Amino acid sequence: MLEQGKIYLGTSRKPDDQINKPEYLELKYGNRHGLVTGATGTGKTVTLQVLAEGFSNAGVPVFCADIKGDLSGIAAMGEFKDFLDKRAKDIGFTDYDFQEFPVIFWDIYGEKGHRVRTTLTEMGPLLLSRLVNATDAQEGVLNIAFKIADEGGLPLLDLKDLQALLNYMGENAQEFSNKFGFISKASVGSIQRELLILEQQGAHLFFSEPALKITDIMRTTNDGRGAISVLAADKLMMNPRLYATFLLWLLSELFEQLPEVGDPEKPKLVFFFDEAHLLFNDAPKVLIERVEQVVRLIRSKGVGVYFVTQNPLDVPETVLAQLGNRIQHALRAYTPREQKAVKTAAETFRPNPDFDCATVITTLGTGEALVSTLEGKGIPSIVERTLVRPPSSRIGPLTEPERRQVMSVSPVRDMYDEDFDRESAFEILTKKAEQAAQAEAQAEKQTEEASQKTTGTIGGWTLPGFGTGDDSKPETKQQKKSGYQRETIVEAAMKSAARSAATAIGAAIVRGILGSLRR
Repeated sequence: MLEQGKIYLGTSRKPDDQINKPEYLELKYGNRHGLVTGATGTGKTVTLQVLAEGFSNAGVPVFCADIKGDLSGIAAMGEFKDFLDKRAKDIGFTDYDFQEFPVIFWDIYGEKGHRVRTTLTEMGPLLLSRLVNATDAQEGVLNIAFKIADEGGLPLLDLKDLQALLNYMGENAQEFSNKFGFISKASVGSIQRELLILEQQGAHLFFSEPALKITDIMRTTNDGRGAISVLAADKLMMNPRLYATFLLWLLSELFEQLPEVGDPEKPKLVFFFDEAHLLFNDAPKVLIERVEQVVRLIRSKGVGVYFVTQNPLDVPETVLAQLGNRIQHALRAYTPREQKAVKTAAETFRPNPDFDCATVITTLGTGEALVSTLEGKGIPSIVERTLVRPPSSRIGPLTEPERRQVMSVSPVRDMYDEDFDRESAFEILTKKAEQAAQAEAQAEKQTEEASQKTTGTIGGWTLPGFGTGDDSKPETKQQKKSGYQRETIVEAAMKSAARSAATAIGAAIVRGILGSLRR
């Protein structure tokens, strides 16, 4: 059943339940992307597991999200179960055997895997705008903030860096508006509030260093298998916007960093985007265009993207058109929208004269799917009703001791588990504020000393007409008048030097950094 250069998916059958032929996904078309859809409980996760196993055995690294926690079992040897054995016999899978796979666990929160992070600079203003649900005006402010950071040598690594810069921009809104365009203090304040919400949801753990290296999710083992990176997403799903933005960022990083490879014999990496509808819910047009662009062009980088979702209508048509390999599990048709989804799914397949797709989709059993993959010259195969093969690894989650054991032998152990906080925008602005405050204090001290030299003090009381030198004779009225004028010039010069150098910039930075404490 197993063939070189192909991933065995299962065996199709005719309407009379007779076994027909094995169904494969050809590796050379693995980077042409795919779609796995179906209602809850129809077998999407097991299909994802089967695909990940197949790519791994072929030497292709895999990245996938574990939404419910049960995908972690792919790191453990499969166990004999009656229904698995029956499925293997039903489809004639004589090569069926149990196997464990090389897995690297990741977790933004660092609880069920190695910490995965990025910096705000790498995220960029467009994706950050999506994350904070920014309006057009607020997105403009974020673009200006990144521009100021670039020009001023202010690295934006974590949330406190951006908060400090936004405070500074708010206090100097007029100055920056003259240079970059209007900056509304209200927009700045709204962004700051959204950043605070993100921080409370744990985003401060994601925006930090060391940042994830793309090469660490593209590893292979000594025996030639591709590593399967599993992102713990059960807790992350409590903040779906962060989940979707993170995965889109990862796709963008792959697109920007990987070289062009054309059409390789097998993908360099396969990326599974589970609960894909979260990426497109309420997404602005510019973001959907970005996703479409990445999906369309990342194929030439050797990366295959597979969207996993309940309903094919969750994926925009412009993106759906890029997905050549399709596995459709059962859909229900109780509502008008569900009926439309069934019709849409059926129409996307190359018809099979043996059955009506729209009818079959609603009657598929668990672990059964309509399958159409790309074959010779990239043409979609005729859709077939297929019994999906059983996975070789465990169905179900790992225990906590088993997870810790896998992490203890991880190739990235100790590389991402400790925080690193280098000098960035927050520290630079804080240091400038302190220096400006010290300069202003020093200037005021020098002004006071200069004043004391010309007026003299006794017991803390200033004595007009008396200096601090040896001559203690009273001055004449003419002398007092000219002395008073010399004092005014000195004092004005000192104050001008101090405040022009420190107050306009230093006090603004002080208020900017500390202003949030007063709000």
